Amino acid sequence: MVLALVLQVGTVGSKIDKMGQWGLSFSATSAVVLVGLMLNSALLCKGGFTSSYVREPYPLVDIPVDSDVFQVPPGYNAPQQVHLTQGDYVGQAVIVSWVTQDEPGSSIVFYWTDNSTEKYSAEGNYLTYSYYNYSSGFIHHCTIDNLEYNTKYYYEVGVGNTTRQFWFVTPPPVGPDVPYTFGLIGDLGQTSHSNSTLTHYQMNPLNGQTMLYVGDLSYADNYPFHDNVRWDTWGRFIERSTAYQPWIWTAGNHEIDVAPEIGEDEPFKPYTSRYYVPYKSSNSYKPFWFSIKRASAYIIVLSSYSAFGKYSSQYTWLQQELPKVNRSETPWLVVLMHCPLYNSYSGGYMEGEPMRVAFEAWFVQYKVDVVFAGHIHSYERSERISNIAYDITNGLCTPVSNPNAPVYITIGDGGNIEGLTTEMKEPQPHYSAFREASYGHGIFAIKNRTNAYFSWHRNHDGYAVEADSLWLHNRYWYPVNEVSSM
Repeated sequence: MVLALVLQVGTVGSKIDKMGQWGLSFSATSAVVLVGLMLNSALLCKGGFTSSYVREPYPLVDIPVDSDVFQVPPGYNAPQQVHLTQGDYVGQAVIVSWVTQDEPGSSIVFYWTDNSTEKYSAEGNYLTYSYYNYSSGFIHHCTIDNLEYNTKYYYEVGVGNTTRQFWFVTPPPVGPDVPYTFGLIGDLGQTSHSNSTLTHYQMNPLNGQTMLYVGDLSYADNYPFHDNVRWDTWGRFIERSTAYQPWIWTAGNHEIDVAPEIGEDEPFKPYTSRYYVPYKSSNSYKPFWFSIKRASAYIIVLSSYSAFGKYSSQYTWLQQELPKVNRSETPWLVVLMHCPLYNSYSGGYMEGEPMRVAFEAWFVQYKVDVVFAGHIHSYERSERISNIAYDITNGLCTPVSNPNAPVYITIGDGGNIEGLTTEMKEPQPHYSAFREASYGHGIFAIKNRTNAYFSWHRNHDGYAVEADSLWLHNRYWYPVNEVSSM
C-alpha cells in the first residue's frame, strides 16, 4: 500500500502539476517523505537498479550528408544553422547565431512581439575561420537585449528574397517559485539515433522550454582531418529546435579539436567560432565556464577540459561564484559539466575524479541540487552521496550518503557515432540508483522552490518511454531524501 502511494506520486501527467503545487502544504507529502527515507536508506545499503532492457544494435554510422535532415535552405545565401542561447545573466537577452555560405550578407536581426507589427532591429557581426583544408561560411552572432519577460518574439535573419523567420519565448522573471521546464541532451552527434532523440524531445508533452546541453556536439573530429563539413551538417540538423528555444552550451572533449599533426593546435576553434555564450555577464574569463539565471534556476556551466586546479582561472571563478547564489531568489542550483564525477560504467570510470577532488566539497557546502553530465554514452542517476572525507591517507574512499550532496545524473546518451557504453561495473556500486545503456533525453521540470520533477525518456519502439523518474526536493528549502518513482 505505502509503496503504491510512492509510485503513484511519481506518475506523469496532472499528478505532477498537483505535486508541484502542494509543496509543503499537502499532508500526504510527509508520509511519502518518510517512506522515501526508509526506502532510500535500504537502496543505499544494497545498491541501486540496473535495467534489464537491452538496446537493439543498429549500424553506428552518421546520416549521409545529402539526407533531408541536413537540407540547405533554398535561396541564394540563405541563412542556415540558426541557433539561440541566453544572451545575458538574467534571461532578458538572446544571442542569435547563423551562417551564410556564399557571402557575408547582413548581420542585422529584425524582431517583434507577437500580435505586433512594429519591428525592432539589432546588429551583430560575423567571423570566419579555417581548419586545415576547410574554410567556414560567414558565421553571424547578434545579441538582442532588453527583451520583455514571458513574451513571444518573432525574428528574421537574411536579406532580400532569402530571409527566414523564426520565434522564441522569453522566460518568466527570475523568482523563487517560478515554474520552468528544461530539456537535457548530451553527446548527440548526427546518427539515426541522434535524430530519434531530438524528435522525441520535440514531441515530449512535458514541453522543454530551454535545452541544457552537456557537451559533445557534432563529432566532426571522428572524421579524417576533423572534417568541419560535419559541423555544418550538425548545425542544420539541430536547427529545428535551436532556432526556437535557447540551448545552454557545455564544451566536451569532442569540441577540443586539436590536431597538431595537420597544423591545428588551437583548442576549441570550431566550437568557439560557432557557439557563443554570455560568459562575460558572469565575470568569467573564458567561454567554457559561466553562469546564468533562468526563472527559478541558477545554472553554473563548468569545463571538464580546461584547467580547474587550485588557483586556476576556473577554480578561482567558481570559488567566487558559489557564494553569490541567492537561494531566496533562485532556489534551484544546477551544475552542468561534460565528464561525470560519479559513474559506474567501465568506459570512463573515475575519469572525473580530479574535478571531483577539486569541486565536490563546494557542491556539498553550497547544497547544489543536481549535477548533469554527459561523456558516458548511457544513462545513470546517483543517490545523494559524497566522498569529501577522503584525503588519500585515511582510507575513507567509499562514498557515503550525504543529504547536502547533489544528485548526479549522467545523460550522455544522445546517439552519436561512437555508440552506447554498455559495460558496467559489477556489482553495481551502492551510490548508483539507476542505470541503463540506452539512448534518450531528460526533462527537468521545476514546480516551485521545494519540488522539481526529473524524468528520463528512453528512445524505444518509435516513441519515448519514461524509463526513470524522480521527485527532487530542494536542498535549501526542503532538504529531505528522495525515492525513485520507478
